This record gives sequence, structure tokens and C-alpha cells, in this order.
Amino acid sequence: MNDLILPSLKTSHALTGPAPKADAHAHNRAVRGDVAHIRYAGQVFVSHYAVPMPRAVGAAGAVLRNAGREDAEAIGSLPAGEIFNLLDKAGGWAWGQQGEDGLVGYLPLTALEP
Repeated sequence: MNDLILPSLKTSHALTGPAPKADAHAHNRAVRGDVAHIRYAGQVFVSHYAVPMPRAVGAAGAVLRNAGREDAEAIGSLPAGEIFNLLDKAGGWAWGQQGEDGLVGYLPLTALEP
């Protein structure tokens, strides 16, 4: 007999967030599943909104990637002195946006000036 109120305990129910919307400007929108730029408060629902911390890219420049790891796809490069608006950091990687409305992605924290 099937219980219509409680599903079978043998069934796997993975928890996932909402499916991302196809967005032509996804690489320019500082929104991630858990955090977003403070400018999106009231427009998108995430657990945290971050005020950007402007940091200069170091003398060697930096490669911006779509994930926080060396083998992730490169989506752009930032020259020395470029402003990177840091929104989150974890595991030696910075997530943020190039300037005010540039590309959004990850770069090594070591690529930023202290």
C-alpha cells in the first residue's frame, strides 16, 4: 500500500535550488546561489548580500575564471591595477566583479593587492 501523504523512504529526494535562468548578461551579473552584490537586494533572493570591497589587481595581472580552481574555464583577464570588487572569498579564491559592471568570476586571492 502506498502512503499518499508520506513518500516512500526508499525514494531519494535531492535538494536543489531554483534552476538558473538563461541570461545573456550572466557573466556581468554579480549573483550567485548564496550571495549577491548589495545592488540586487530586493530583486533576487539569496541568503547574503555583499557590499563590494574594491581591491587592485597585482602587478602580474590575473585570469578571471568561472569557478574557484585553476582548471576552471578562463572568462577574461584583468590587467595590473584593475579594480576588482571583492564580494566573497574562500579557499584562496576571490569571487567578485571587474569594476562596477564588468565580468563576474573568480581569481586567486594572491592576485589582489593587500
